[in-house]
Amino acid sequence: MMKNNVKLSVYLAAFCAAAMSPLSAQSNNKLPYWASLDEPEARMRTGPSTEFPVKWVYKRKDLPLKVVDRHSVWRKVEDPDGDQGWMHVRLLSPTRTAIVIGSSNGALRDAPSPTARIAWRVEPGVVGRIDDCQKGWCRFDTSGRAGYIEAEQIYGDETP
Repeated sequence: MMKNNVKLSVYLAAFCAAAMSPLSAQSNNKLPYWASLDEPEARMRTGPSTEFPVKWVYKRKDLPLKVVDRHSVWRKVEDPDGDQGWMHVRLLSPTRTAIVIGSSNGALRDAPSPTARIAWRVEPGVVGRIDDCQKGWCRFDTSGRAGYIEAEQIYGDETP
């Protein structure tokens, strides 16, 4: 009897920890919503199970993804190129990130204004964390170098 109570306590503790994690909050988000890769390598599958073939292997931690559907512990995501597939929720983070898009360097400015001083330049493909997005600008931080970038120069900001 004592052994079963201990086992039950372990399962209950694990369930509570999972329910309180940031990832469980993602299951309550309205679709679509933003997420980012939480692992240095992640597989996108053609369907919501490990039984489905791998479509892509991503090797870019913090890559922004748009979550467009969910099935149990699986999320259907869209990457910056528009490809869609399924990923296990444990591979995703609620951390807001963005990737610089386009063919020219983006300007990180000291303030959210086209006339503000350029503090840094970022190449297309650079990934960073974003916050304070409003009026067409986001604060973008990549490896401690931060500034404001125009929202049209990044994937990961627009209302999904």
